[in-house]
This record gives sequence, C-alpha cells and structure tokens, in this order.
Amino acid sequence: MSNIVAIVGRPNVGKSTLFNRLVGERKAIMDNQSGVTRDRHYGYGEWIGKNFTVVDTGGYVHGSDDIFEGEIRKQVELAIKEATVILFMVDVEEGLHSLDEEFAAVLRRSDKPIYIVANKADTNLKAQFTGDFYALGLGEEIFPVSSASGSGTGDLLDEVVKHFQTEDVENPDEGIPKLAVVGRPNVGKSSFVNLLLGEERNIVTDVAGTTRDSINSRYNAFGMEFIITDTAGLRRKTKVHEDIEFYSVLRSIKAIEESDVCIVILDATRGLEAQDMNIIGLADKNRKGIVILVNKWDLVEKETNTMKEYEDQLREKLAPLTYMPIIFTSVLTKQRVHKAIETAYQVYKNKTQKISTSKLNDIILKEIEAYPPPAIKGKFVKIKYITQLPTHNPTFAFFCNLPQYIKESYTRFLENKIRKHFGFEGVPINVVFRKK
Repeated sequence: MSNIVAIVGRPNVGKSTLFNRLVGERKAIMDNQSGVTRDRHYGYGEWIGKNFTVVDTGGYVHGSDDIFEGEIRKQVELAIKEATVILFMVDVEEGLHSLDEEFAAVLRRSDKPIYIVANKADTNLKAQFTGDFYALGLGEEIFPVSSASGSGTGDLLDEVVKHFQTEDVENPDEGIPKLAVVGRPNVGKSSFVNLLLGEERNIVTDVAGTTRDSINSRYNAFGMEFIITDTAGLRRKTKVHEDIEFYSVLRSIKAIEESDVCIVILDATRGLEAQDMNIIGLADKNRKGIVILVNKWDLVEKETNTMKEYEDQLREKLAPLTYMPIIFTSVLTKQRVHKAIETAYQVYKNKTQKISTSKLNDIILKEIEAYPPPAIKGKFVKIKYITQLPTHNPTFAFFCNLPQYIKESYTRFLENKIRKHFGFEGVPINVVFRKK
C-alpha cells in the first residue's frame, strides 16, 4: 500500500465520519459513544486521478487504565508508522483540548507530513476559531472542514496528494483472494489473524465483542497474496443489544458476502452450537468456500480416537453440508494454524477450477450409465451431455430429455460423483438440469 493517509486524534472528533467521506461509503462505524473505532480500518479513496489508502484509527487517550484505550494507543502508533501523510483531527466546537496537546507531543516524534484538520467547521464563524490550534506547533496550515457535509475536504486533499510518490496507485485488493475469518464472539478469530500476520494487527482481549469493524489485512503464503478479513463475532439477533454491535454484525455479514473463502472458527470446548450453524448456513447460502477450524483443541481431554469421534459428530450435525474440511487447531500453542491457511488456499483453488467438457462427459456419463435416474410415471430420463458453466461458483449443467423428473436425491448423487472424481472439497457446487 503506497499512498497511505492516516486519520488520528482523540476520541469523538469525527475521524470515522471523515474516513467515510474520503472512501465514499459508510464503511467505518460511527456513534457518539467514545471508543467505537478500536482497530485500524482501511479503505480506498481517489482525488484528482490519484488513488490512496485511508486508515481510520481509534481515539487516542493517554494515561487511561481502560483495557481498550491502552490497545487503541498501540494501534494508532502503528498507523502513524505506516502512513505517508497524517491527518490530525481536532474539534472546532470544543476548541483546544488537553488531549490534543498530549497527542501533538507524540506526533512531533514523527517525520511524516502532518495536517491539522479542524472538524465541525460547518459555518464561516466556526472556521474563524481554528487559530487556537496553531499553539500545537504542527503543520504549516490548519484546514477547517466539516466531515459530515464534505465542506473543506477538497482543499485538504489538494495538499495531501502532493506528498504521494506515484501518480496513480490502483486498488491493491483487485483480483486477490479474500478470506473472511468468521465465528461467534470470543472463539479466537483476532488471535488467529494476529498469529498469521506476526503482529498485533487486531486488538485481542477476553471481552466478547472487542472486534467491531471487519478488518482487512494482507497476507502472503504459498507464493500467493491473500486479503484476510477479521470480523466481529456473530451473535443471535436476540443477543444484539447495542446499536454499534448491530452494525458490527452487518459488517460481518458483508465480509462474508464479499469473500471467496470463509474460515469458520468454532470453540472446541463448546462444540457446534446453533449460531455456528447459522454462520455456516449463511456462507453456504452465499456460495462461499468454507473451512471449519476447531480452535482451543489444546483444552480438550483426549483419548485414542477423540479427534475422529469429534469430527464424526460434527459432520453428523452439519449434514447435509458435509463437503467442508475440518481442521483442529490451537492458536495458543500454534498447532496446525498454517495447515488451516494451506487448506483455505486449496479450497480457493477448488472454487476456481474448471473441468473440461470432454473429461466431465467421459467420467460422469459412465457413472450415470451404471446408475441412471429412476423412471417416474413410466417415463425414463436420459442425460446426454454435461458441461461446466462459466459462472463465478462451480455450476454443472446436465442436458436431458425430461429435466422436470429429476429428483433431489439423484441431484445429490450426481454432486457426490463430481466431488469423488474432481475434488471441490470445501466448495458448494450447483447442479442444474436443462432440456436437450
């Protein structure tokens, strides 16, 4: 990510509102409650033909004992390190605040270009009160803006893009496989992602619901680049009380919809619960590749066949959705964590593989000949030709004389034969029938 703009400042000055303005969509969660944004949150903006990455950060507070605020400070400092340009947001309505002065002392240690963005200056009168912020001793100019209406952001961006090294950076996410890490709260999603990335990219605490936004990160493995999305834990609707958590659930659902493969993490000590089934069902409904990770395996008492018996029970509960691989992991002891990513990569390859028409017909027509569709009302179904359709998800069209007489049980038989001969582990496949 070449051209990076980090938005930093104390809590509740409008950082996420400006972030949404710059990326052109409501991507970061906004609320009047302090501490809503906790992790670094990335999006992409464009100004006068120049593309750039925008990083939204949590509100920086110094000297607090709150567990989240301590972790937020780490995240803000990481964002400052990554940035090409830093936007230091302050609030015109509240004026110069002691937390602004404390944070300015932190920013002075950075050699990055810094712009003071005086937010909530939505009238000319309010814009006149920005002079107080020169006392911070940062930057050559203060930009009065209203991130809610967009007023003043054009002048700000005109200056920001002057610091970009390249004329044009395309959206770096284009065409890269997307893996969404999903599951109930507190099953170890953020710990799993942090272990893979080798850094505390996402805040981890024992409090369920720590992750609120869906956080994208780059990851390289097996000679390939991925985008891994850590998501908020998905709870049942009846358990969602806060407005913020409601929006977090929506972000997680959107992350599933935008992904190629979902890594569904279960808690080994709790087994497969109803909400896990809902999450797996949602991924299947959206025709995503699925890998199931049974985390915290180190906490389970084991005998000779514990793993096999556990897997058998899982598959029995998951039926008929039995096509996904199951990996037993422990993020704490780093057991089989990279095996999980290797499996997710294989599932992605399965999802994108294309089988030639000649190969399909040579193999599957023989299976049909050995076990043809049962006759219905004295009418015999004859399947003459098979082809894989050029769709985003594996879809196989069977051309026959009486498609309306094919029963669901025979459809499952054909799907199982395709899986037997061509793999497609972890991938939902579609079987359709067309009249020849």
